[in-house]
Amino acid sequence: MLDSRAVDTLRLRFTNSNQPDLAVGPGLHGIGRAADGTLAPVPDKGAAMAQLCIDRRGVWLTLGEGARTVHVNGRPVRRMAMLRVGDAIYVDGNELLLLGPKGDRALPPAANGVGDAGDPRILLRGVGGQYHGRSFTLERPRIIGRGVEADIRIDDPAFAERHARIEVQGGNVLLRSLPGAEPSVVNGESVRDAVLRTGDQIVFDAHQRFVVEAPGRPNIPHDAMAPELPDDIDFAQTSATRNRNTARRLPWLLLAALLLAGAISAILWFGSPG
Repeated sequence: MLDSRAVDTLRLRFTNSNQPDLAVGPGLHGIGRAADGTLAPVPDKGAAMAQLCIDRRGVWLTLGEGARTVHVNGRPVRRMAMLRVGDAIYVDGNELLLLGPKGDRALPPAANGVGDAGDPRILLRGVGGQYHGRSFTLERPRIIGRGVEADIRIDDPAFAERHARIEVQGGNVLLRSLPGAEPSVVNGESVRDAVLRTGDQIVFDAHQRFVVEAPGRPNIPHDAMAPELPDDIDFAQTSATRNRNTARRLPWLLLAALLLAGAISAILWFGSPG
């Protein structure tokens, strides 16, 4: 489930044209060809080559009849794909970026010291490139670069030997660009230093994609993909209501099971052997 704040502040960037970012809130958004051949939003959903469906569950990309070649992060899409913030969508050679809110990612004032012991519950999971499917926990700082000492080694002659460092400090996950290196991309935006949140997508060298995850740590309010809960929610009352609903359904489930068992027994008992 997407954070309700994130759903209302998603943006779509058409990188092959000069039009400004398109704000895309909950609902359906058709994408088709403009008069000059570039991609643009289209009001007629029937003419859309692709369509974004956005609700509290997430963002879905569905293909229209006119779409020929569609890729998300370099992987072909046939009918439908679920998107995350920072994804690069290619429709017939035109690139679109799904961007999130322009939040403040500046490092905290105390971020000049050495990272603490880290947190093994926080990890970087590869979702594209040579590390797709692999994970790196952040119980210690991780170096990204071309050098042999890098934890996440990217074998590209144009990539810096020491590109960036990701570490946990003061409960925050920090991305730091190292001297002489190019910026990294976080959720589709170019950054040098940033505070990372759960659900953030980081791209190195254009193709090496990672997502910040914390499967063993409870979500915190500013996490990118955490649902926003009311401050006055009564978890005890919610649990009690759920238990009462389960108790109401239980007798009907038992009765249905008994009737089904009786019907099967009758068939076996009275059915003709031949």
